[in-house]
Amino acid sequence: MTEVGTERNGRILEITIDRPKANAITAATSQALGQAFQELQDDEGLSVGIVTGAGDRFFSAGWDLKAAMEGEAPDADQGVGGFAGLTEHWNLKKPVIAAVNGMAMGGGFELALAADMIVAAEHAEFALTEAAIGLVADAGGVIRLPRRLPRAVAMELLMTSRRATAPELAKWGLVNEVVPGAELMAAARALAERVAACAPLSLQAIKEIDRATGGATEREAYGIMRGDGLPVYKRVYGSDDASEGMAAWRDRRAPVWKGR
Repeated sequence: MTEVGTERNGRILEITIDRPKANAITAATSQALGQAFQELQDDEGLSVGIVTGAGDRFFSAGWDLKAAMEGEAPDADQGVGGFAGLTEHWNLKKPVIAAVNGMAMGGGFELALAADMIVAAEHAEFALTEAAIGLVADAGGVIRLPRRLPRAVAMELLMTSRRATAPELAKWGLVNEVVPGAELMAAARALAERVAACAPLSLQAIKEIDRATGGATEREAYGIMRGDGLPVYKRVYGSDDASEGMAAWRDRRAPVWKGR
């Protein structure tokens, strides 16, 4: 059985974790996910990815504890992108939307946190459960969550393993949209289509600037952006797509992007 499926829909690559019963992630699953995200990275005909889980109960239960108890080490080779193929994919230049179809537990929540946007089914729940079993949410949870939520809220979730609902996290701005479960993929695809309608280089430059300036003051961020270390951003204003975008605006037509 293929644990990770991919399907191309125009400029969107849909990536599905399919490991019954809980879409738990082994090192092999991480490697397969990493290959899928690398496909998104390398194919210039793709602008955005959606990652989701099969079924309607689990997005992902995180690290497969059964595999761990059978000998899979915490530092096993996860392949490109680290755990779940995304949590340490520092060079991924294209945006990813997590379509959370059910419970996102432990590493499953960390996978969603590594995405750029989250659309969640209204029944979805999120939890970082590691402290309850003597571990630490070190696939990004302990780092990303306090940067995305008020610190006290993040610390509560990290230190109690409490489950948070999709509407609660939407209130804090962590989840972009909450929809009925049957409408999840339609909503994620609609968001992805809106993203893909924008210029590929612009999308990549936004992600590049955001990644490079995280934690900097506004003045420092301007210095980083105006410097020489952001090659995609440097290409934007002289690109074919910039000329096409302005011409399309002038002519009142949809632009035809080339990604260059």
